[in-house]
Amino acid sequence: MQIHVVSQGETLWQVAELYQSNVNQIVYLNQLDNPNVLVVGQSLVIPDPNVEYVVQPGDNLWKVASKLNVSIQELQQFNNLSNPNLIFTGELIALPYRIHTIQMGEYLWMIAQRYNVTINEILQANQLESPSLIYPGQPLRIPRTPSTTIDVNAYTTQTTEEGRQEVLALGRYFTYLSPFMYSYRADGSLTELNENVLLEVANLNEVSSLLVLTNYSGNRFDSDLGAALLRNESMQNRLIENVLKKIYSKGYSGLNIDFEYLYPEDRENYNNFLRKVVNRLKPQGLTVSTALAPKESEDQTGLLYEAHDYEVHGELCDFVILMTYEWGWAGGEPWAIAPINKVRDILDYAITAIPRNKIMMGMPLYGRDWKIPWVQGTFAKTVSPKEAVTLAAQNNVNISYDETYQSPYYRYIDNSGQEHEVWFEDARSVQVKYDTVKEYGLRGVSYWVLGNPFPQNWPILQVNFNIRKE
Repeated sequence: MQIHVVSQGETLWQVAELYQSNVNQIVYLNQLDNPNVLVVGQSLVIPDPNVEYVVQPGDNLWKVASKLNVSIQELQQFNNLSNPNLIFTGELIALPYRIHTIQMGEYLWMIAQRYNVTINEILQANQLESPSLIYPGQPLRIPRTPSTTIDVNAYTTQTTEEGRQEVLALGRYFTYLSPFMYSYRADGSLTELNENVLLEVANLNEVSSLLVLTNYSGNRFDSDLGAALLRNESMQNRLIENVLKKIYSKGYSGLNIDFEYLYPEDRENYNNFLRKVVNRLKPQGLTVSTALAPKESEDQTGLLYEAHDYEVHGELCDFVILMTYEWGWAGGEPWAIAPINKVRDILDYAITAIPRNKIMMGMPLYGRDWKIPWVQGTFAKTVSPKEAVTLAAQNNVNISYDETYQSPYYRYIDNSGQEHEVWFEDARSVQVKYDTVKEYGLRGVSYWVLGNPFPQNWPILQVNFNIRKE
């Protein structure tokens, strides 16, 4: 797979010719609503026809396996498909083998070195008994090197049928699904969440679900609600028992705590509460994780940061999710949502306090559209990456790319004469983030939030990593 950035005057046919790919394969993989309209600066993911196939309307896994001359079982295993009936139009299916045609003078050890595989792996893939049993013109199956394995978490707020369909289609890419959210009341009871349809389809895709617990109240994270819990041991005990009951009744595999805007003086209270939760849940075989504010140093000031103790959370939890997004937040000035230079600043500190194999790097699945000049007190509109490209096309503007932030952006003027600035994610920006995960040796990534169509993200994730299933 390659990433192509559209130039002035290019057509999709020309792009396909350039990569010796197929127009329909590109259309479905990128979910292009109008293939005749491309935006200068728009990124496209281009499948490699030698090793990748994009599911077309009417395909099933048997048809795909027949086209590719591999077994259904091989495709299932290599593509993390827990259910062969769950494939969807536009989904990328990767071949477990690359075909190499033997040239005159080539030997098996030369071919093995070229593709970074062993001679025995080639022999097994082709059911050959000896390296001498090859000849010029013979096609050889070259097994593809397994990707780095990571954990992937996805938060979702959609408990509708639309949300169910999204989890059904994307579940192969997740280790964990985290329906957002449960909060608690002053008596230690939990609020309600009608998430059963999500949990059912998560199970179909062998995805473990996490119960998300927050200090959310009245449409905001509530510092006082946090203090009420963290300063009251009997309330904590009641809440933990209620959480366990909910986990067992719903079939969750663990707990993800997302306490935000806690008072600085509750830092050690939060640590002690977390110790209590771990001591109660871990013996039951349940995971415990937390979502942490993006801190650049241990002593970073501010209500969002001070009560989050990276070192203690890293010691106690199975993993932590760093909320490395929202620099370009809805109520602030236009900016990249997750500028890579700022993300790296957070990671540089985090790896000094938390084991790398416990760090999940947060990634946004959305962009924002600000009115400019920006006015204090105004709020940006959230847009999906797909919607952002459509908006650029409708307003006939080119997409630019900021090399420092590694993020696409553009400006346009609407019908009323109001100027706007849009920042979002694209294929290039997420590839840089996945490269960062590999560079830092992190446990994985966590997405905020499903419900924002971003078709390019999933094949790029797939070619970079193998997704662990519990």
